Amino acid sequence: MSTQHIIIDSPIGELLVTATDDAVTGLEMAPFEPPDEPARAGPNTVLRAAKTQLNAYFRGKQTTFDLPLAPAGTPFQQGVWQELTRIPLGETITYAQLAERVGRPGSFRAVGAANGRNPISLIIPCHRVIGSGGSLTGYGGGIDRKRWLLDHEAAMTAASGGTRKAAAGA
Repeated sequence: MSTQHIIIDSPIGELLVTATDDAVTGLEMAPFEPPDEPARAGPNTVLRAAKTQLNAYFRGKQTTFDLPLAPAGTPFQQGVWQELTRIPLGETITYAQLAERVGRPGSFRAVGAANGRNPISLIIPCHRVIGSGGSLTGYGGGIDRKRWLLDHEAAMTAASGGTRKAAAGA
């Protein structure tokens, strides 16, 4: 199955989104190497939907993503990534809590490694996982981007009258 890509400008830099005709397969933050693929007339339906939803998210108008996702990974990684999608906007959990949620208490390092291999960052919200002391650790996009995303989501939650459950430093 062939993939296409689109590059989207955002407040945290350019984003490279890849997708088949059926699902999003990747989201990377700059710097990145665009994939080698033949040029096509334009982005497919999935990429257009991803661009629309990401732009709405960055404008504070979209709190969840409704996109078909197909991240490539092991069954363990898939389970971790699925659990990440259950962390509500404006909330954070620790790596230990994530390990508990996927039925692997005490395996927070393995869970952290799976989190770090998330191929669809932001849409699968790996930025919502923090260190046990509330530190903003372990984000491939960089700590400044993680802080920006968490602050952005906190502002969206506050604007909607919700409360944010986050550890100190987030």
